[in-house]
Amino acid sequence: MFPAQPRQEVLDLRMSKIREVANAGMGRDDILAFWFGEGDRPTPDFIRQAAAEALLSGRTYYTHNLGRPDLRETLARYLTGLHGAPVGAERVAVTSAGVNALMLAAQLVLSPGDRTVVAGPIWPNVVEIPKILSSSVEVVPVEAGQGRWRLDMDRLMAALTPDTRALILNSPNNPTGWMLPAEDRAAILERCRKHGIWLICDDVYERLAFDRPSAPSFLPLATAEDRLIGVNSFSKAWRMTGWRLGWMVVPPTLMESLGVLVEYNTSCAPDFIQEGAKVAVEQGEPVVAELKAELAAARDQVIGALRQLAGVEAPTPDGALYAFFRVEGCTDSLALAKDLIAKAGLGLAPGAAFGPEGEGWLRWCFAARPEKNAAGLDRLARYLSAR
Repeated sequence: MFPAQPRQEVLDLRMSKIREVANAGMGRDDILAFWFGEGDRPTPDFIRQAAAEALLSGRTYYTHNLGRPDLRETLARYLTGLHGAPVGAERVAVTSAGVNALMLAAQLVLSPGDRTVVAGPIWPNVVEIPKILSSSVEVVPVEAGQGRWRLDMDRLMAALTPDTRALILNSPNNPTGWMLPAEDRAAILERCRKHGIWLICDDVYERLAFDRPSAPSFLPLATAEDRLIGVNSFSKAWRMTGWRLGWMVVPPTLMESLGVLVEYNTSCAPDFIQEGAKVAVEQGEPVVAELKAELAAARDQVIGALRQLAGVEAPTPDGALYAFFRVEGCTDSLALAKDLIAKAGLGLAPGAAFGPEGEGWLRWCFAARPEKNAAGLDRLARYLSAR
């Protein structure tokens, strides 16, 4: 009798250590949770109202595989204005969440045995998705130094060899908040062109750069024919994490095949959710500006307090929602995260969840009200003083 189990590539996937920690604390009223990558405020009213009206009016039918044409046009105008480079609607597709866009991008270009390079520590989905498709993954580390995060360009270039099929960059990065410097884009794009490497950009946090309107993008440097795929989401900048809607920017030559893949993955995104997303993009710039101001203040609050604690290293993030810090002597971040729940009522994500490169570190999602961050920092300080 044959055993009932999935194929080996699925068995080999690492379980989410973030969920493992959260499961240990969920249901307890005394836990201050900062483990997930979302804020503590709901989607703005005008976005929810637009989706609710669409739902109540009966817009519950199938839509186009690639998304509603009007939403694709809206996104094309938004990206063109944001990055100062023309992006046509024929390059934009709507997906069922940003993570679905990542999976679709991998399915478009990766085959078994292909080699993928990733800069990390990184959100585990980015590393595990290529593995589902039997692609090998090499991680080039983003490292801390002099109070900041940086990627060694020499190491990255050395990893981009002729046998590399894809490079995945997440900037600003989850969990570190590292952001690719604008001056490094041209060299990376040229190396990818030279070796025919697909450049997959996870731009989910691009609007959450603290010192500029948007993180540096490859779109202004690339042509429509370049092997460039941009992956994005409505989740972060518009406070829409639970809506599960994203988008992609791809070469026009991929669009027909992408539509086929969408059909065999999710078929389409819901009409009424796309209506909420359209309104978010068209009317949501004040929401984005407000969120960025809140996050900048929260970053200064949390990083400043962490640096006052003995034995804590807390590099400054350039963007995103997170403080990635380490406590001196920590070699098992999962055990430390669970101990913080048990003894301090504090819920943080273990660095090991983001790969071996993150071991010894902890992630704090500071997209919370100042008083909640302050209470959590007080609990951490008391826990460390009692160790």
